[in-house]
Amino acid sequence: MTLTDVPGIRVGHVTDEEAVTGCTVILCPPGTIGGVDQRGGAPGTRETDLLRPMHLVERVDAVVLAGGSAYGLAAADGVMRFCEENRLGFPVAENLVVPIVPAAILMDLLIGRSDIRPDAAMGYAAAQAASSAPVIEGSVGAGTGCRVGSMMGNALATKGGIGSASVDLGDGLIVAALIAVNAVGDVLDEQGQILAGLRHPENPQEFMPTLQAMKAMAHMPFGNTVIGVVATNAKLSKEHINKVAQMAQDGLAQAIRPAHTLYDGDTIFALATGEIDANVNVIGAYAAETVAQAIRRGVRAAKSLGGVLAYNDSI
Repeated sequence: MTLTDVPGIRVGHVTDEEAVTGCTVILCPPGTIGGVDQRGGAPGTRETDLLRPMHLVERVDAVVLAGGSAYGLAAADGVMRFCEENRLGFPVAENLVVPIVPAAILMDLLIGRSDIRPDAAMGYAAAQAASSAPVIEGSVGAGTGCRVGSMMGNALATKGGIGSASVDLGDGLIVAALIAVNAVGDVLDEQGQILAGLRHPENPQEFMPTLQAMKAMAHMPFGNTVIGVVATNAKLSKEHINKVAQMAQDGLAQAIRPAHTLYDGDTIFALATGEIDANVNVIGAYAAETVAQAIRRGVRAAKSLGGVLAYNDSI
């Protein structure tokens, strides 16, 4: 049950395990309406203003999620080239389109090699690899270099990753999410217990709640962001899909504590492919649910990499 359960949505990853970075591309069917909600204080984004209401462009051709911090925004150039070659984009002349490719990045320069980042070639390759098969989760694509609770360094952090989830609301109406989990705060399980986060310096087998650690720290190092996409085959306006993106952020707050700090760039894109009439409130409510599920799945599917242990690996 992943993002590709939404008909027409395709997802592709490119992963560099040596550099511990990568990117993920979501290709949209024609006519997909896009929106965005950005909450964290340290975003790295591209083409987000045009997704908001009162702007000309409504349709989105692809979305890029990438590591590499601000350098990783270059991956969108390769996706634009792929879309242009396939005549996907906003028509501006008889033989000319401009692909609409919003993007968001996360900070993974402090794990693996900081001199290798997602670029246009990686973005193009991820777009080429995109398929409607179930999304591969864990330490792949934009999730390759994800960490959770890294304020005391990689040795006490927990590995994050890509997670995805979907729900069928009946009569073929689908809501789904794909999230790259790279949070400052703790990831909580369904019972509110810490699933991934900062390991206790005196007993790394246990977690130290991030809120507790914050009390003793005058300065928190930067280096985190949760980014992702929610999608549905509902018929929604641009205003409505932006409301879905806003409501989807509630799922981030359900599964991560604290969320939306000044050191996070938390950004969620929302996509509506326009097949089935639906109530925007229902779509938004389930968008939050699938985001929370996807966050937990990303942590559970992650593997130890780059000196950062996965949640179920021993010290």
